[in-house]
Amino acid sequence: MAISNKVSGFMEKSSWIRKMFEEGIRLKQEFGEENVFDLSLGNPVIEPPAEVQEALVQAAKDISPGLHRYMPNAGFQDVREAVAKTLSMESKVSLSANDLVMVCGAAGGLNITLKTLLDPGDEVIIFAPYFVEYLFYADNHGGKAVSVKTRDDFTLDFDNLKNALNEKTKAVIINSPNNPTGVVYSREELAQLSEILKAHSDQSGKPVYLISDDPYKKITFDGVEAANILEFYEDSIYITSHSKDIALPGERIGFVAVHPQCNDAGNLMAGLIFSNRVLGFVNAPALIQRVVKNVQGVTVDVEQYQKKRDFLYDELTRIGYEVVKPQGAFYFFPKSPIEDEVEFAKILAEKKVLIVPGRGFGCPGYFRISYCLPDSVLKGSISGFESAFKACQ
Repeated sequence: MAISNKVSGFMEKSSWIRKMFEEGIRLKQEFGEENVFDLSLGNPVIEPPAEVQEALVQAAKDISPGLHRYMPNAGFQDVREAVAKTLSMESKVSLSANDLVMVCGAAGGLNITLKTLLDPGDEVIIFAPYFVEYLFYADNHGGKAVSVKTRDDFTLDFDNLKNALNEKTKAVIINSPNNPTGVVYSREELAQLSEILKAHSDQSGKPVYLISDDPYKKITFDGVEAANILEFYEDSIYITSHSKDIALPGERIGFVAVHPQCNDAGNLMAGLIFSNRVLGFVNAPALIQRVVKNVQGVTVDVEQYQKKRDFLYDELTRIGYEVVKPQGAFYFFPKSPIEDEVEFAKILAEKKVLIVPGRGFGCPGYFRISYCLPDSVLKGSISGFESAFKACQ
């Protein structure tokens, strides 16, 4: 075999979304694209706001010398200053450009962070259901992801967390609003989480870093607040991207922010900048950095996603599905009407509706629906959801 056994095994573990994508292609070829309802991918359908489009045009027109040359690996100074100013107001923590690294999306940010933090055998706690790539990002840098179950409503289970903490724990990753559940962790949860990690850090004599992976933070509904972890915990690292809030997933732009009072913050920042270089990112793309500088505070029309959520939630609950109402992001994570959600995914596929089995997120018995899709796809899927549900009763 040309590829390593490890990569081969990882490919199998991470293949659920890919499998559904390929099944969607097959079904569309057989029945026509308008007759297949693919709710498996979280690829935003909403276009970037007009302010972002205009900023992109202006940045492309700028022919000032040096704009496309190498820059400091952390990113343009003026861009980081602009982002730090906005983030300081949001988090109630005073940050400067020196506390930030511009990165190639949240994925790039997570990888440079874990490379900086982890020694071989270190453990990273993640909460199930989780974004599957966390498993591979931890392994990329010699660590081990340890999955901790959440409660039935997908809020944090602190007893399970305490049982998982040990001398090997180097970091905890949270994701709020969450992919795949849409749950937002409350201020009370974040405060309690911080207290538990501080107590463990004090007892063990070494910090547990709290990594907040929050690309969906600006997409929340019904007035729900997605508080920033920097406000609660000094040994925190905030990572986000602009893939969702201004609908630029293809541009790969985001940032990592380190709490100024973080343990060994200077070395941590130096490690992030070094890792950004040696992992091959070098720096975040110059053009889109200049765009981001000029659209601070801009967000997609979240009301469009809320309307899609409300429509789908009303329909799913009317049919009889058990599902926690999302507070943010653009996913549902319903309970499968039969124990084997992979089998249920096959039943739905026969109805030409595509979803992702929950075991791909470390949570068998559930499945993920993405609703960042045209209304015609969501409406067209309802008949299949209803027919599949009735077939399982």
